[in-house]
Amino acid sequence: MRKIAIGSDHAGFPYKEPIINWLTSKGYQVNDYGTYSADSADYADFAHPVAAAVETGEYEKGILLCGSGQGVCITANKHQGIRASLVWDPEIAALSRQHNDANVICFPVRFIGLETALESLGLFLETSFEGGRHQKRVEKISC
Repeated sequence: MRKIAIGSDHAGFPYKEPIINWLTSKGYQVNDYGTYSADSADYADFAHPVAAAVETGEYEKGILLCGSGQGVCITANKHQGIRASLVWDPEIAALSRQHNDANVICFPVRFIGLETALESLGLFLETSFEGGRHQKRVEKISC
């Protein structure tokens, strides 16, 4: 069974449950790192645990949600071995996997519809890293 970690702040909260339900219907095991309500919350409190879970290999991929997607993306990318990608479009989702071997997808909930997020997530999960000329580029990412 494929394992996915998910987390959001209050702005991303409205999409979290529908995404979890969608993933579960497709056979994924999902661990929800919070937040668990629409009350104001700090994105880093959820982005760090998701990134750490993916970084250690406990989870195959991660999903992060916040208003702009920027806060969770910046936070996750502080972790070595994490390649978090801000995604607002299905093509960006596929390219983030093909060219960048992204392992965390970040959604800007205030700027993307749920259906677009689900379509993008599906492509993110189904698309493989191309390797080849992209491999040496990905190897240069970590400090």
